[in-house]
Amino acid sequence: MSFNLPLKLLLTGLIIFTSTSFAFSQKVETGFLNRNLTFNKKNYRYQVYLPYQYTRNKKWPVILFLHGRDERGEDGLLQTDVGIATAIRRYMERFPVIVVFPQCPSDSHWTQPFMGKQALIALDKTIQEFNGDQQRIYLTGISMGGAGSWYLAANNPARFAAIAPICGWVVPPVNLASLPKLPEAVSKIMQEKDSYTAMAKLIGKTPVWLFHGDMDDIVAVNESQKMAEALKAIDTEIKYTEYNGVGHNSWDQAYAESDFITWLLSHSLSK
Repeated sequence: MSFNLPLKLLLTGLIIFTSTSFAFSQKVETGFLNRNLTFNKKNYRYQVYLPYQYTRNKKWPVILFLHGRDERGEDGLLQTDVGIATAIRRYMERFPVIVVFPQCPSDSHWTQPFMGKQALIALDKTIQEFNGDQQRIYLTGISMGGAGSWYLAANNPARFAAIAPICGWVVPPVNLASLPKLPEAVSKIMQEKDSYTAMAKLIGKTPVWLFHGDMDDIVAVNESQKMAEALKAIDTEIKYTEYNGVGHNSWDQAYAESDFITWLLSHSLSK
């Protein structure tokens, strides 16, 4: 017995140590995480936000966020300085979701098909890596990313449970001098007699909450007004919020809406 007792204590201690070490090794880092992908032989950096409540043992809703023109680049960081990332840092408890932040290169635009593909690859990689829920995928974007939200949703009508474009356009403003050559998808919409009705039909029954400031001097507020009317005409579930006295930056107020995430998460493709 004098030899067996210390041996048992040693084995017990070893088991506890091994189990504890394994548990710590399985701990998942949360917050804003750096990631990258390769598409068409080019490397793209993106970020993924994991909420502090994240665990691997359940499926999580996922938001794809498309940034604006000023956040274009190759650093993989600028896109987390504005928009929904700012709201997450201010109201962390409101965002029990995974958020994907792809970045559009300086010479590109979210309405270009290959940029939409890059964003979807980042989304798919995130879903696979972090156990995202395919039935609860959401899309939102600001300015250039708001426009990208319309076109990405239109080209993938059964992919998103709900979308929230913010101060985006369907018909590009003439003051966007740095806009690349319009992709075929945009040109096709603009050739329609009513571009907004054509876009609304492609969006279909995907629920939409759109936002705009009535003093926007970059993207005219009537871009969102016309889309709201076109979506209502085909009985799409639509919410429209217009901020009085607000210019182009309507996203700070939009993402600060207390029921923004609640509204998104109330929708699922399975319902």
